[in-house]
Amino acid sequence: MTPVPRQQLFRITAAARIFVLVAIAAPVLWERDVVAVAALAVIAAIWVLAQAASWRATRSMPWTLEAALVGAVCAFTIESTLSVLAALAISPFVAGLHRGLSGVAQSVSAQLTALVSISLLVFGGLTTEASLGIFTWTVTGIGVGFIATFVRSTSVLEPDTVSSYRYAQGLIRELIGLSEGLSSGLDVNALGGALLSQVRDRLPAVSLALYVPRGETLAPLITESPDPDALARIEQLATEVWGSGRTAVEHRTFAFALGETAIIAGTLSDRVDLDLGARLTELVADLQAGLVQFDTALLFSHFRDTATADERRRLSREMHDGVAQDIASLGYAVDALAARPASPEQAKQLAALRAQVTAIVSEVRSSVLTLRTSVGESESLGAAVGSVARNLSEVSGVPITVTLDEHTTRLRAEVEAELFRIAQEAMNNAVKHARATAIEVECQVYAPRARISVCDNGRGLQQGRTDSYGLKIMRERAQLIKADLSVSENETGGLTVTVQIGPAATSSEPARPDPESVTA
Repeated sequence: MTPVPRQQLFRITAAARIFVLVAIAAPVLWERDVVAVAALAVIAAIWVLAQAASWRATRSMPWTLEAALVGAVCAFTIESTLSVLAALAISPFVAGLHRGLSGVAQSVSAQLTALVSISLLVFGGLTTEASLGIFTWTVTGIGVGFIATFVRSTSVLEPDTVSSYRYAQGLIRELIGLSEGLSSGLDVNALGGALLSQVRDRLPAVSLALYVPRGETLAPLITESPDPDALARIEQLATEVWGSGRTAVEHRTFAFALGETAIIAGTLSDRVDLDLGARLTELVADLQAGLVQFDTALLFSHFRDTATADERRRLSREMHDGVAQDIASLGYAVDALAARPASPEQAKQLAALRAQVTAIVSEVRSSVLTLRTSVGESESLGAAVGSVARNLSEVSGVPITVTLDEHTTRLRAEVEAELFRIAQEAMNNAVKHARATAIEVECQVYAPRARISVCDNGRGLQQGRTDSYGLKIMRERAQLIKADLSVSENETGGLTVTVQIGPAATSSEPARPDPESVTA
């Protein structure tokens, strides 16, 4: 909801005060109640001052002072007239708009304290009729104050841009405290392996696989099988169980769901004979404790990935709308100077400066593209790698050939994200630092296995720069997903960066170039 600016807040309070003044003045003037008219004039003066204060400063007249003054005016006239008691409803409303429930409480307390104290001191007490009138309008004031507080929380005040961070701080601190009691940690692969170990202890399975939902598909987290054909049957049965939610058994192949968190499937050894249905029912019950741990790890992983993606998008917006635009403006200023150079030497210097500004703008825009590109927006990991390679080739002029060999089953989102960033960093390094004139990328994905290699014909391994963290970051990303990263010189004298998760993927079909990702 769009926040209402302070000018609009000023208009709301002014309209409320004018409405109440008119509502009180009409019957008072009709009855020619002189005392009420005088009291109403004093209240009107108090509200005018309060409105003026709220216009000139970031905060209005102190709510307690305004409420106390209105309560005092009502106290001095309460023996003669009860007409002005309706003014008691305005101060809580205004305080609720500006300060919320605390403002309403302070305003009501100040009004009642001033009204009752003065009435007791001056008149010795309150009549039944006066007490009833005070109670009625005080309750009314509390009610409209609650309404004002709700309006304030939804639209009136500017939102606190760091409130979500403050809330996150509390939750993260609580999580850190709780982590001391997490005996198994929050590693998804380790906890998933523990689940499969429990299954293996209870069932003589020759093939086992653990799947987790990813959008509208299942992603294999861990697969253990000496037979690729068995994995195909297991995956098909796991997909059926995911759709139905029921345990399925076909001959010696089985699959069962652990809530909505995971699917475990496998194939029994043909050397044993047991009541598989009954054994699976007992096993599902025994896995519940481990499932809670595994689900917690998945949630933590999702939180980390979401926060990272949001931060990357925020940085890309700031770079595009701030730094890139400012540098482009400098380029326009250089163009204006270059139109009328003072000398040929200055013209050359301005031309060189303009070329440097253009290069910097191109670099910033490339960085913005790098930050915004993610696997989640692509139909597969290979498609994402091909997309960033194509864009990088267009910007740099370096031909990048991408060869894809992918199975339709996808990896987990966080695994794909880290593999993608490693490949992206390797390609960027080849273009920026290795001075490569050609780059070849191979992407092979057979979930949960994958292998990506980036080969260039550049300068090979160079002495590390103190401001270079690319290789270190790639190794850290590989460690996060338990992948192997290797960097070596190739036959052309350039570098080959290879990242692999699981054993080398194999395919009965030859690797095929992706026509959309091949840049000549």
